[in-house]
Amino acid sequence: MDLGTLGGNPAANSQVKSATRTLDIIEYVVAAGRPLVAQEIATALGIPVSSLSYLLSTLVERQYLVREGRRYSAGPGLAKLQTSSAGFTLADRVAPLVRTLRVQLDETTSFFVRDGWEIEAIVTESSEQALRYSVPQGRRLPMHALAAGKALLAALAPEEIDRYFAESERRRFSEATIIDEAPLRRQLNEARRTGFAMTDEEFSLGIVGIARLVTIGGIPVGSMSVAVPKVRFDDDLHARVADLLDRAADLLEGS
Repeated sequence: MDLGTLGGNPAANSQVKSATRTLDIIEYVVAAGRPLVAQEIATALGIPVSSLSYLLSTLVERQYLVREGRRYSAGPGLAKLQTSSAGFTLADRVAPLVRTLRVQLDETTSFFVRDGWEIEAIVTESSEQALRYSVPQGRRLPMHALAAGKALLAALAPEEIDRYFAESERRRFSEATIIDEAPLRRQLNEARRTGFAMTDEEFSLGIVGIARLVTIGGIPVGSMSVAVPKVRFDDDLHARVADLLDRAADLLEGS
């Protein structure tokens, strides 16, 4: 960010003000050493109650504060900030990037891991648009019908892929679902060539999925995907999603 342009940008100034207030709230609650009600915080820091309510809700959601009744105190999320990188789970590491992609695109973004011949979303952030797709977190889903699953399938060794086709049951969820081996193999080859896997109404009618494999230390650990209602999906959005997925995967791969 160019600090020289920040001062003339009202939106940027507002973001900085919110960030400053957020840090002030954390510091004040921790220093108080006792649970505080919202009015105490608002009075001490000069923050309008309307703005404070949103900031407190966000801090509670992220576990930097905990709320008991009307009172707020320091939460377990603060201790996690001092944890070494070895203490963070994969979900901890991917969550900020999933959240950032959702904010930048305002489309549902998720991170999936493989569980046998199925996948599971360990982190998901739903779009805030009226027309959106929600991914069920923690539910096991079929690899063949979701972009995230195809991305993980494409990363398997040839003998593992052969075993997948021999052992998996590939259910048809719509007329577009690809269940036959030959066309599905062609999709996997395309995913290896481009770096992205896609689905077009294969699992849910009206939904397009695009996913990118994520590796850490050269080992595939999961795939990050974006689900978009087809009525909003065009070439420009496709290119933007692909670019942001690439950037997020690169950040994880370099971590």
